[in-house]
Amino acid sequence: MKKKIILAGGTGTMGLILQKHFAKRGDQVVVLTRRPGIKHHPLAHMVHWDAQSLGAWAGELEGADVVINLAGRSVDCRYTPANKAQILNSRVDATRALGTAIAKCASPPKLWINLSTATIYRHAEDRDMDEETGELGNGFSIDVAKAWEDEFFRHEPERTRQVAVRCAMVFSHHGGAFPRFAQLTRFGLGGYHASGQQFVSWVHEADVSGFFQWLIDTPNVFGTINLASPKPLRETDLMRALRDRIKPWIHFNVPEWMLTIGAFFLRTETELVLKSRRVVPTRAQQLGYIFLYPSINHALDELFGQRAQL
Repeated sequence: MKKKIILAGGTGTMGLILQKHFAKRGDQVVVLTRRPGIKHHPLAHMVHWDAQSLGAWAGELEGADVVINLAGRSVDCRYTPANKAQILNSRVDATRALGTAIAKCASPPKLWINLSTATIYRHAEDRDMDEETGELGNGFSIDVAKAWEDEFFRHEPERTRQVAVRCAMVFSHHGGAFPRFAQLTRFGLGGYHASGQQFVSWVHEADVSGFFQWLIDTPNVFGTINLASPKPLRETDLMRALRDRIKPWIHFNVPEWMLTIGAFFLRTETELVLKSRRVVPTRAQQLGYIFLYPSINHALDELFGQRAQL
């Protein structure tokens, strides 16, 4: 049955993945965005919002089946005081605005999915982090994740199921981390970074759309849940897998001091590379989600357009 899907802040990598998925299914896709003219799927309807306050956009939620909130300033930047404030406020304010709008609906959405992040767990090289036994860490990025989830669950609409998705790094054709890793490898920087022993948690774009559809179709899922491949891997293994497919004529390892300098000039932070994210989707697998791309080799073969070797 055709559904009305609201994608708040749905113009980034994940938003484009979900626009395509739901439009292909024949669902009505409404994207709440601060930039209605930005690139989008031709069947998606773009509606302006400021991601802070109530406005005409709130009427789109009336009678909707699903609201998926993806809004938030990119963390790929320098953590200056101004950028840190934007990273935090963009997430909390958008979530608060949606919660307020849903509370005013006569016929509220049946499901509200709010994006969160796998970064909420501590730096972990020693063991897996899941929803039951994972340990939350400390620091700016983790504090943002906690505030984001706290604001989400502060709203308790009686007729709306709520799910917070702690998502890992998305490997996609549409942008994000995968093109950056591939570019570094092609330019000879496809060795490991710092020790290379840090774990990388990731998820293939097909499992993003598959997972969100599964959440919609599985009414007993609520609360927090991890979205990450069940097979996180050390960065040394990820970079080796990339080199095997790109085949650069040379590659260099990058020590931490060089990363620090490079991050300054690229206007980003080393945390995005150095933090060990060893996150696994225990709850999703227990509840029945089957990953389409559980292994990095299978995922990269598809992303590079090769025949997958299972």
